[in-house]
Amino acid sequence: MPVKNRFAELLPEITAWRRDFHQHPELLYEVHRTAGKVAGLLRGFGVDEVVEGIGRTGVVGVIRGKSDSRGRVVGLRADMDALPIREITGAEYASATPGIMHACGHDGHTAMLLGAAKYLAETRNFDGTAVVIFQPAEEGGGGGLAMVEDGLVDRWGIQEFFGMHNMPGLPTGSFAIREGAMMAAADQFDIVVTGKGGHAAKPHETIDTTLVSAQIIVALQSIVSRNVDPLKNGVVSVCVVETDSTAHNVIPQVVMLKGTARSLDAGVRDQLEEGINRVAANIAAAFGAKAEVDYQRGYPVTMNHPEATGHAAEVARQVAGGVDLDMVPLMAGEDFSYMLNERPGAYIFIGNGDTAMLHHGAYDFDDDAIPAGASWYAGMIEARMPVPA
Repeated sequence: MPVKNRFAELLPEITAWRRDFHQHPELLYEVHRTAGKVAGLLRGFGVDEVVEGIGRTGVVGVIRGKSDSRGRVVGLRADMDALPIREITGAEYASATPGIMHACGHDGHTAMLLGAAKYLAETRNFDGTAVVIFQPAEEGGGGGLAMVEDGLVDRWGIQEFFGMHNMPGLPTGSFAIREGAMMAAADQFDIVVTGKGGHAAKPHETIDTTLVSAQIIVALQSIVSRNVDPLKNGVVSVCVVETDSTAHNVIPQVVMLKGTARSLDAGVRDQLEEGINRVAANIAAAFGAKAEVDYQRGYPVTMNHPEATGHAAEVARQVAGGVDLDMVPLMAGEDFSYMLNERPGAYIFIGNGDTAMLHHGAYDFDDDAIPAGASWYAGMIEARMPVPA
C-alpha cells in the first residue's frame, strides 16, 4: 500500500482545493464557506450521503464499500477552522481575510481527506462503510465534542476513529505516532486577586495585590516541581497579568492572572487543578488578600488506543516505507480526544518539512505531503475493512 498513483494524478486538483481554503480562512464554528464547499465536493464525488450541520457547522459524508459482510464502520476526521493570526507568508494564495489565516494546516487536512473521499467513492474497494468527518472549531471551540453530542457516533454507528495532523520539522510525507497519551489535556484558569489598593508611596496602608500576585506566580511552579511525580508530565504557565490600574503610582485593588495547565495523565490533571486552587488561596491569605480561582477543564488527553495505533502505524509504514513509533508526546491540546473517548482509534502526525511552526504567521502547509496523507486516509479504510477474498 505505497502512495497511491491516483493521488499523484489528483495532486493539482487537491492542491487547488487546499489553496482555496487557505485563501478564505474562517474561525471556529463560522466555517460556512468551507463547509459548503466540502459538502458540494462530496456530492460531486458521488458520496452516498452528505449531511451538513452536525455540531453546528460540521459535515459528514458516508461512502459504502462494494460489500458489507460484517457491518464495519470506520470514521476519518479532518478539521476545517483557521486561527486569528495575521499571515506573513507572502504566498500568492495568502489569506484574503485580514487577521485570519490557516496557521495550523487545517486547510491541508481538509483537502487530503477530500482527496481520499474522492478516491474511495471511485474505487469502493472495501467491505463496510467509510464515514468522512469534517469538523469545525478545533482551535478552542470544542467542535469535536459538539459533533459527538450531536449524534455523530450513534447516528452512523462508527466503531473506530482515525485522525491526522501535520507537523513541521518532520520530513514531508513521513509519519510519527505513539501508543497511549499523544497530546495533552488542555485546561485554563483565571485567578482574581483582591487586596487593598492605594498610593504607591504608602504601601504600608495597602494590601499590595501586585506583590501577592507575583508570589502566586512563582509558587504555582512548585506544583509541578514538588507535587507531580518527576516521571510524569505537567505544565503550569501564567500567561496574562492584568490590573485595574495602569498608573505608575497606584497599587491596584485587583489583579487578574490567566494561564494554562497541561497534563498527559488524569491523576496529574487533578493535582494541577487542586494545586492551583490551594496555592493561590493560601498565598493570598498569608498577605491578607483574597484569591478566587476559576479553573476550566478543556480538551481531554488525546489517548491512542494500543491496537488502533498498530493499525495506523502499519498503514503509514506501507505508505512511507517507515514510521516513527516513539514520537515524544506534545503538551498541546487536540479535541479529536472527544472522539477517541467514545470509540477506539488513533491520531497520527504527517511531516510538513522545514516550515515555520504551527500557529505562526509564516507557517504554510506543504502540498508535497498531500499524496502521502491522502493515501494514509484511504489506506486506513481499505486496511481496516478489506474486501473478503
